[in-house]
Amino acid sequence: MLTLNCDLGELVGEANNDALIMPMIDQANIACGAHAGDTQSMTNTVKLAIQHNVIIGAHPSYPDRENFGRKSIIIEKAALKTSLTAQINALSKICIEQKTQLNYVKPHGALYNDMMKNLPIFQTVCQAVAMANNRLNKKLSLMIQALPNTQPYQKIANKYNITLLFEAFSDRAYQANGLLVPRSQQGAVIHQQEKVIEQITQLIKHQKLTTIDGGFLALHVDSLCVHGDNDVALTLVSSLRKLIKKTNAENK
Repeated sequence: MLTLNCDLGELVGEANNDALIMPMIDQANIACGAHAGDTQSMTNTVKLAIQHNVIIGAHPSYPDRENFGRKSIIIEKAALKTSLTAQINALSKICIEQKTQLNYVKPHGALYNDMMKNLPIFQTVCQAVAMANNRLNKKLSLMIQALPNTQPYQKIANKYNITLLFEAFSDRAYQANGLLVPRSQQGAVIHQQEKVIEQITQLIKHQKLTTIDGGFLALHVDSLCVHGDNDVALTLVSSLRKLIKKTNAENK
């Protein structure tokens, strides 16, 4: 069954649509303090997820609040593992306090993009998830980007006994190699609702996406992501919720 996930707990003030988005999604990727968020925002977002029966995921990043975690940084593997496990543990602690559970991990921003381009970084992320699993006595899944060939990632994940969840980005443009178009490039983020629905309808019906250069990518997808900081996130989530609900009903 196709699910809908969204990055939440990242924004404050008028830009924060979390309370409106949460009822329409299946999985909430909650910022853990390194790129955005703090103990209070994590607690508030976890409570919202509980209220709407939404599955909770940790959304850790490079320790880089200045750049919102969207800039690749040079960091030793040991330091990255320490940072990631601390972020995951912080959110898990809040989940325990609120009598719920953490279910998966989805890295944020530059870390996410880097692990998809660099298998040693992906292995470091898997090691951090495995460390968290051992400490928490859990089996957290790891959400990563769906690609035409996921075998290299699956092989590493299997080594650490980690289940992978594969996602596609409803509001992002794709390169021919299956990776996302960098945000620095024009057209990387799709803001037009019609284009998002067209892209995801194609994915649902034909299991493929059109790349920015007009080619096609064949993808197996478990979940769709909408970025909570997209300025039309609320509209996109509402439209995608209806599309997914219809698709899941047809596939029963």
